Amino acid sequence: MSNNNPLKIRQVHHVELYVGNAKQADYFYRNAFGFERVAYTGLETGNREQCSYGLQQGTFKLLLTTPYTSLDKASAHIFQHGDGVRDVALEVDDADFAFEESLRRGATAAVAPYSIKTERGEARRAAVKVYGDTIHSFFSKPNYDGPFFPEFVESRAPGRNAGLLRLDHFVANVEFGKMQHWEDWYRRVFGFDRFMTFDDKDISTDFTALNSVVMANHSRSIKFPINEPAPGKRKSQIEEYTEFYQSPGVQHIALLTTDIIATIRQLRANGVDFLDVPDTYYEALNARVGLIDEDLETLRGLRILVDRDDEGYLLQLFTKPVEDRPTLFYEIIQRKGCQGFGKGNFKALFEAIEREQAGRGNLV
Repeated sequence: MSNNNPLKIRQVHHVELYVGNAKQADYFYRNAFGFERVAYTGLETGNREQCSYGLQQGTFKLLLTTPYTSLDKASAHIFQHGDGVRDVALEVDDADFAFEESLRRGATAAVAPYSIKTERGEARRAAVKVYGDTIHSFFSKPNYDGPFFPEFVESRAPGRNAGLLRLDHFVANVEFGKMQHWEDWYRRVFGFDRFMTFDDKDISTDFTALNSVVMANHSRSIKFPINEPAPGKRKSQIEEYTEFYQSPGVQHIALLTTDIIATIRQLRANGVDFLDVPDTYYEALNARVGLIDEDLETLRGLRILVDRDDEGYLLQLFTKPVEDRPTLFYEIIQRKGCQGFGKGNFKALFEAIEREQAGRGNLV
């Protein structure tokens, strides 16, 4: 195995959210975002501590977990942060090896390796700490190929499928001055390198700004952007997030589709709320991005953003926060060659976010 992948990471296995009511969150994500429920663990399966609903759309897996008592560590997490991302879990060749090697490279242990074993098979899990209360679990499943993990049972419930295919990237918000620390951490511990970087000249408005670096594995199949606030006249979206999440954490999850027009139509029909984009954005779109396959008026009607780089173009749109706190939201993205992150849309996106912040009384 190359030094480019020192922990022998295969892929992001799933993203786990700690939520106040997993049954209701399961309904929301199936009916709003179109996930299908595929697995469950809880009292009925002998789990006396937590219940979890395993959802999937395309290859992306989402785990929704709620504790049964206030003594569970998940309760403290929910009390402090509200519903939010606890774990970006990674499938690895060997969880024990990944854990020990990550500690040797400077990571801090969160969960020591242990076995998950039932009559359905066996898996190994361990975890390390990252920013805030977020962790990366390492999972290896040498003799289990069922839904999620051996303690889960198959539990099927359909969703209003929106054509989401897989995880494109997820974005972390960290404190001022901490972006470099976590860039160094992912380089040292995971063997990732810097894929792209943006500073306050790239990502700013008249009021707010931020810095961002994109860390990625050697094949670019896993991308972890990290944001920090930059000095500005008013409170940035990063500062608003960390104030209400009460720590650093995962700000948004970007999901890939091959037909963003159909996906956004379905998600809007399902009741998902998206950021608004002014008509003026579309007046200069053709001049800025050139020839594209999609009809401009269709994009205008759905408020989809477009950006181009040397390799092609992308289309994207961002939801409003999906919690009462202005914290976690989602990005829907379609790539037509472009491997960037919509740099040309940053100003329009930030102005849209600032309008939402102002409506919440947080653009101060």
